[in-house]
Amino acid sequence: MRKTVRTTSRFLRRFWRGLREWCGDAAYERYLRSPSTRSGSRPVMSAEEFYVAQLDSRYSRPNRCC
Repeated sequence: MRKTVRTTSRFLRRFWRGLREWCGDAAYERYLRSPSTRSGSRPVMSAEEFYVAQLDSRYSRPNRCC
């Protein structure tokens, strides 16, 4: 019984982590784990600053869909 609970729990954690990666919700955690933030060459952005920087980079490029 314990093995089944452990396996189910592990599966649900992996599924949740994958879902967060897929939808982009884990981007800030990935940013914190990146080697560029660990080197200390520039200050680490807060979650709010990171969010604004992501929005700026997304919408600063021209969108020529039509």
